[in-house]
Amino acid sequence: MPIRNILIVDDSPTERYFLNELLSKHGFTVTAVESAEEALTNLQTRLPDLILMDVVMPGQNGFQLTRQLSKDPATQNIPVIMCTSKNQQTDRIWGLRQGARDYVTKPVKVEELLGKIAALG
Repeated sequence: MPIRNILIVDDSPTERYFLNELLSKHGFTVTAVESAEEALTNLQTRLPDLILMDVVMPGQNGFQLTRQLSKDPATQNIPVIMCTSKNQQTDRIWGLRQGARDYVTKPVKVEELLGKIAALG
């Protein structure tokens, strides 16, 4: 199934803007939210084809939300790409263990991110 609709979960307005602009220019429909709580509310009304998930956020972090989504039958088939400044190998492994399908570090390299999205679609 091709990926068309992407949900960005990131508490940084700058990152949300950057990713929204980047993905919109490449033909994706983007929704951006700033917290795990806002993401859960959004997911009640619309399921995206992909979620780009930051890790470090106030309240519930991206690892916790990814784990929650991967265990919920309504959202477990939505691929998650962790998109974070946490660049240690242990962070990558932990993110994948929580249910993420892939992991990119900030600053995001455009071609790398687009390649990972294409590989999931």
